[in-house]
Amino acid sequence: MPPVRIRVLIADGNPVVRAGLAALLAAVPDIEVAAAASDGGEALHLTRMHAPDVILLDVRMPGVDGISALPHLVQLAPVLMLTYSQEAGVVRESLLLGAGGYLIHGEFTQEHLIAAVRDVRIGRAHFSPTAASAVLAELRASSQPQGNVAQSSEHHRLNRLEFGLSSREEEVMDLIASGMSNQQIAATCFISEKTVKNHINRIFAKLRSATRSEAIARWLGTARPGVTGHG
Repeated sequence: MPPVRIRVLIADGNPVVRAGLAALLAAVPDIEVAAAASDGGEALHLTRMHAPDVILLDVRMPGVDGISALPHLVQLAPVLMLTYSQEAGVVRESLLLGAGGYLIHGEFTQEHLIAAVRDVRIGRAHFSPTAASAVLAELRASSQPQGNVAQSSEHHRLNRLEFGLSSREEEVMDLIASGMSNQQIAATCFISEKTVKNHINRIFAKLRSATRSEAIARWLGTARPGVTGHG
């Protein structure tokens, strides 16, 4: 029996981008391009007509833009934002409106895009680096009282000095603190789950923690002084 194909709808205001994405995805055996739309209104119409498994949605399009169409599209199929828009506020709004991931042109390879399409279909989030950084910045800001953003940045700098985490380990620890699973961290950082586990083992050792909750408490500065992990 042939594998079930993932039917994708592409919504982008640029005809060159639409054609390029269609050609790229059409070459993948388990992916089929069901339709292509030039704006959000057409995307909604074609989604109702073709019932795709995943929608690739641009933010800025003539007519109905992606953000306006997003709340309606996510009720019909998983949506992966695929756009040049990298503003933190746009990333945040897209996720709040139900997008299953956010990829920025120029920050992903063909393999990453294909993996993201497959994963978003089953509910695994995918972010390109700038989008992931925007999500983390929003999480840090929202976890701080108003006016404490500078203090939060200083706290992060002191954490790096105290615990000796590498930049990648710091990124993984931030994602752990945001509540992401190993699978989600792997997808966000474009690394394997095995690599994520290796990073986590080193992080836990440096933070003297045995569990995620202990590591998060130490990283966010909420652990009681003198309390260490068990084992």
